[in-house]
Amino acid sequence: MKVLIPGALRSYTRQAEVEAAGDTLDAMFDDLDHRYPGLRFRVVDEQGHLRPNMRLFVNGLGVRDLAHALRQDDFVAVVLALSGG
Repeated sequence: MKVLIPGALRSYTRQAEVEAAGDTLDAMFDDLDHRYPGLRFRVVDEQGHLRPNMRLFVNGLGVRDLAHALRQDDFVAVVLALSGG
């Protein structure tokens, strides 16, 4: 599947869009972390939950559950939520 990487994480991938594999979002991040070490930890915390400042969209639908099933033709966008004042 294609995965859109936010600018803040492109130091890991060196590109805006990468290919990944996995039956779930969790497995997809495992695959990405295997190829781009450290990327998963920036998105998923130590308890295996999506970090509060991260948003995931699968084919345009917002998803927070890392157990969400994926198909090989899905498009996943990883988005860094803006915060501050």
